[in-house]
Amino acid sequence: MARMRQNTVPWWRWRAQVRSALHMFGDPAFQQESWLTGQAEYGSVTDAVYRLVGDTWLDRWSAATYIGRIFVDGDEAEAVDQAVLAALAVLHEVGEEQPAGAYFAHPAWPELVRKARAAHERLAAADADDPGRRPDTLDVLRIRTGGR
Repeated sequence: MARMRQNTVPWWRWRAQVRSALHMFGDPAFQQESWLTGQAEYGSVTDAVYRLVGDTWLDRWSAATYIGRIFVDGDEAEAVDQAVLAALAVLHEVGEEQPAGAYFAHPAWPELVRKARAAHERLAAADADDPGRRPDTLDVLRIRTGGR
């Protein structure tokens, strides 16, 4: 998100939060290096779920609700919806605040990774950003968005 254009959508701060979570969910190497080893600067799997749905209520509303605000078009919204549903399914079955390995062992985890990667790549392309670089730390995300 280093180059994410702030004029892509008006609610770009929420977009940055969603993109951060999708980026982390969609990068297995990052997960092994950071979540599995407990690197605090990236938060936990549960933290990423909260970034994904906390401000947006994507756990209750379709991403299509935010087309033109957070998401550029219906294709982005559909990809995000698929990733959110996959993340919530795993979280609800494994439970909150479990060790990363418990999520990674869930049989639906690879599908979650695939869906999150697809959504992340779609959003990154719209923002003219490199989807392959390492996710930002939570501190960098806070600085960039002026958030919490």
